Order: sequence, then C-alpha cells, then structure tokens
Amino acid sequence: MKIDLEKLITETRNSKSANIDKVSTLEMLKIINNEDKIVAYAIEKELPNIADGVDLIACRILDGGRLIYCGAGTSGRLGILDAVECPPTYGVDSNLVQGLIAGGPDAVYKAKEGAEDSKELGAEELKGIDFSKKDVLVGIAASGRTPYVIGALEYARSIGASTISINCNKNSEIEEFSDISIAPIVGPEVVTGSTRMKAGTAQKMVLNMLSTGTMIKLGKVYSNLMVDVKPSNEKLIERAKKIVSEATGISYKEAEKVLDKTNYDVKLAIFITEMGMPIDEAKKILDKCHGHISNALETAREMTGVS
Repeated sequence: MKIDLEKLITETRNSKSANIDKVSTLEMLKIINNEDKIVAYAIEKELPNIADGVDLIACRILDGGRLIYCGAGTSGRLGILDAVECPPTYGVDSNLVQGLIAGGPDAVYKAKEGAEDSKELGAEELKGIDFSKKDVLVGIAASGRTPYVIGALEYARSIGASTISINCNKNSEIEEFSDISIAPIVGPEVVTGSTRMKAGTAQKMVLNMLSTGTMIKLGKVYSNLMVDVKPSNEKLIERAKKIVSEATGISYKEAEKVLDKTNYDVKLAIFITEMGMPIDEAKKILDKCHGHISNALETAREMTGVS
C-alpha cells in the first residue's frame, strides 16, 4: 500500500531551511536553533493530555502495573533511553519501565527499518514480556502511522490495557487506538523527513514529563530531590549525602553517619533525621504513606504531637 507522505506534516518541506546547504555554518545553526524553539511551545499545548497520561500511569503502577514504551527507529530508542534511566534515578525495578523497539535490541545500535512494517511483531513483543491489562502501553511514532506501534496498541486494547500515543501529526492513525493522545505539532523538519530532530526532541521531552511526573506522584521525589536514588557508584554515593544534607539541614558529615545507619536508604535517612524516631518505627510510617516523605512527616507529627 502506498504511503501518502504529503499528508504528514513531519514529511513536508520547510521553507525556512530551503537554502540551508548554501549559508554559513553559523547561519545554518541559527536556522536549526530557531526551529528547535518551536518544540517547547508545541508541547505546552499538550500539557493537559500529558497530565492525564501521568495520572493514568501512576494509577496503574500503584495497582501493580508497568509502564511499557514501544516504537521504531528513533522513537523506539528514545523510549528505551527513558526506561533505562528510571532505575538509577528513582530506585525502581528494571522491569517497571521498559522500552521495546522494532527489530529488537540490535536495532538500538543499527537501523532495522523493515521491522517497523509488521503489526504482528508489535503484538508478539508485548506477549513476550507478559504484557497484561494492568500495564500501560505508550506507543511512540513521529508519523503516527507506524504499523509496529499500531499492532502493539491494538493488542494492548484488546486485552483491556490502557494506551497512550505520542506522535507529531494531526489526526494520526495511532490516535484511534489510544485512550490518551499526545500530539505536539512541531512542523516540518529542517532536513525534510529527519524526524530525529524536532519530532525526536518533542518525543523525548514528553517522555521525560511522563516518567518524571509519574515518579513524583509515586513519592520518589521530596521537594525537588530524588530521594529514592540508589547509590551504586561513587558519584551517586556523594549525591545521596548531599540530598540528605540539603533536605534536613544537617552537615555533610552528619548525613554520612545517618546514611550508614540506614544502609544508604536516602528516604529513611531524611525521615529519621527530621523525626528523631527509631528506624523500625520510621519504616512502618513510610510504608503506610506509600513512601511519600511529606505525607509521612505529616502523619508522624500528628502521631507524636511534634510540630
């Protein structure tokens, strides 16, 4: 079946960059930069839809579900990038947020363009990870018509799972299979059809918002500090000390001592420092409040009468 690229704004020519091959290097970069400025404003228009996505994902995860991204090419790689950064940043299990790419793991490093044309492959890969109705599928496709993504979305909906789509074209095909559609319209690319540029930037920004917003809702952030960070290397160990120090006002050295007591559980270290209570009691309150430090502190103060 012939694909009518002219109907896709991401595939049309950009009049502002028509002479980009003839201008100076600086002027070339100014053209690219001016087009990039469009992205944030396009996403601003989609904030209500992104907010709905965050609330949906957080709800499903609290109910035992997972967040699964799927895409082909750049879109797939961006989903994987967002997924693999969640465990070290927020201390979640590596299975909680996953990214699937058409063509499998090898496609991360070497393009496998033909793989995106199979709807069946999208569905099969979800089955391969035991995708269930508790999970949320986020289908990512700049064009909004990638068969691999559509196949995955169709399967997800067929088993009663929630679906979200991210694309950069109006009235796209994948919207038909999505409970929530997020579609920042960034316009034609500087290099015609090179959707790793503005469309890719828009997709990454949306993915950042979805995962970050979800983790904040899940209590992985206190104030603006990543309190579930896992100190798995020297840099993260030092970051843990800095977080405890900044959150509580104690010295760097004191923060190190408290972290030693909690086996470098940053959240617990903050809580016992603020409340001055035994570790076992603090753990119970944190668990009762699903790990939200602000809620746990309020609960503990009500229990103890400490203001």
